[in-house]
Amino acid sequence: MAQALSRDMQDPQGAIRRKPGMPPVLRAFLWAAIGFIVVDALFVMVDPFRGHPFVTGPSVTLAWVGAVIGWLLGVGAWEGVILPTFGIATTWREKSTGWRRYFELSTDHKVIGLQYMMFATGGFLIAGGIAMLMRYELMTPYLTIFHYPSNYLTAVGIHGTIMMFSFGTVMMIGGLGNYFVPLMIGARETVFSRLSGIGVWLVPAGILTVLFSPLLGEWSTGWRGYEPLAGQDANGIIFYYLGVLALTMSSLIVALNLVATVMFRRAPGLTWGRLPLFVWGQVTVNLLMLIWFPEIQTTFVLGLLDKIVPLNLFTATGSPMTYLMLFWLFGHPEVYIIAVPAFAIWNEIIPVMAQKSLFGRQWAVIGLVFVMMLSGLVWAHHMFTNLRNSEILPFSFFTEMISIPTGFAYMSAIGTLWKSKIRLNTPALLVLMSMFNFLIGGLTGVFLADPIINLQLHDTFWVVGHFHYTIIGSMVFSAMAAIYYWLPKWSGRIANETWAKTLSIITFLAFNLTFSQFFLLGLHGMNRWVPAYPAYLQPMNFEVSIFAFILGASFVAHIIFIGWTWRNGQVAGENPWNAKTPEWFTSSPPPRYNFPTQPEIVAGFYTYGEGAKPAISQTAFSELAATTRQPQPEA
Repeated sequence: MAQALSRDMQDPQGAIRRKPGMPPVLRAFLWAAIGFIVVDALFVMVDPFRGHPFVTGPSVTLAWVGAVIGWLLGVGAWEGVILPTFGIATTWREKSTGWRRYFELSTDHKVIGLQYMMFATGGFLIAGGIAMLMRYELMTPYLTIFHYPSNYLTAVGIHGTIMMFSFGTVMMIGGLGNYFVPLMIGARETVFSRLSGIGVWLVPAGILTVLFSPLLGEWSTGWRGYEPLAGQDANGIIFYYLGVLALTMSSLIVALNLVATVMFRRAPGLTWGRLPLFVWGQVTVNLLMLIWFPEIQTTFVLGLLDKIVPLNLFTATGSPMTYLMLFWLFGHPEVYIIAVPAFAIWNEIIPVMAQKSLFGRQWAVIGLVFVMMLSGLVWAHHMFTNLRNSEILPFSFFTEMISIPTGFAYMSAIGTLWKSKIRLNTPALLVLMSMFNFLIGGLTGVFLADPIINLQLHDTFWVVGHFHYTIIGSMVFSAMAAIYYWLPKWSGRIANETWAKTLSIITFLAFNLTFSQFFLLGLHGMNRWVPAYPAYLQPMNFEVSIFAFILGASFVAHIIFIGWTWRNGQVAGENPWNAKTPEWFTSSPPPRYNFPTQPEIVAGFYTYGEGAKPAISQTAFSELAATTRQPQPEA
């Protein structure tokens, strides 16, 4: 059996190269353009109301569907999915090596994970660039680069939408989750690998759709698509609905694939009680996505129909409050979809860097599960200004209650750090920064959970500061910690600690000097969503913008440094951190099918010190160690 697995790994199915031709991405752009033009033209031909422009609300909606179908077929779904489904022979095969495999359809979860991370990083840079324009605008109390308030509000909406749906969700779950969950459970591949390979290409389609929305007109609703504002906006709001629909569909595919893989592809001996903390975090957030993403997709479809038919479901003549409730019914679980993986990464990295057994592992898992369960009961605290007094109290209560399971995960990390001799390297340092940022976000959220204070702080920069500390401050710093932690696994190289720590400290200081002042701005009456403000707030806004520019530059420096390290960094050992989870017991980078032999789990992964047992059976460990010493194909 082991020999068969080894042969399969060394000569994986699909190693034959594609015949020379147009690169898949270029072909995808061409087919997307053809699909858009053809479908739009057909709609115009059958339109009973002649005299309309070539592109209308209904026509652009159907044309977008044609463009996305052309995009997916062009990138590889035609040969990789459609033709084989109908039994038609095709000469196309998936590439096994080389950089080109990241720009076409793949079924390797590691390639797919890196594709997700690549697209998420692209979305982060686009949204971050827009944020820099916003901060440049806010350096003065009057309009400068944005000529009308609607221009500024469109930029705010694009920034928030791309950050939330293409980076906040995609980086941690689509990227890190796709790459490491199968490795950490001892699986050789995922359950729905072909579907996952298609789903990743919905991310750039969604990002470009939202980015190009101003071509159809400005929209003023922000990332939430609020009615009745959306009903009054131009057709740009249509691309908001469609872009988010593509991004959430991609994440929904990830959730289905990873949950099924954890359920059915775990290695022998890997019980639920031994599941790594990072995998537990992925399971809980993917279950949240399976529950709530269909709900928000249905809401957006109704909002889209409200715009193009129209149905008047959510307009001023319908029920705008219904849209708000449906959005936040998803919107607050979305916050935990982004934050929970950060909690899991804390408890994944800290025991390794401290070489100390994880404190209260069961309580940390219980905390993740109960955060998932309670996240759907707190959504209306976003609407305290719109609710009756009798409705406010229950949501205030549950908002305070959800801090208890959140505290379980937090205190598990604190308990592990207690009296430990932690190696304060870059991953550990970034985890501690993430924990500090989340603490500030949590403490400032207590004020917003109190109805009386919320009524004063609602729609001010206090809320913006709280949101960025809770989501970006915890998630981005945890994501960077995970990237530096697993960089030796991806590339076989380790980052220079001096440079990595210096960049991390600059990023941490710039982040806090930027967003901590948002609380002061909010207390002094600075409203969000406005490009012009009272002159007395200008000095603080000017200062915030300077620190924001430094923060943006530090993020770009991190990306460049990680890319340089990937190619030129110091060569790392197979397990430079002395970790126990299964991904470290295969070669770096891993081969196509992850493990030459099936690992067998015999103990937990978070016990250190005297009497600690190896997590993988000695027989399997010996076979794995013998194989990892041999040269392996690049992942």
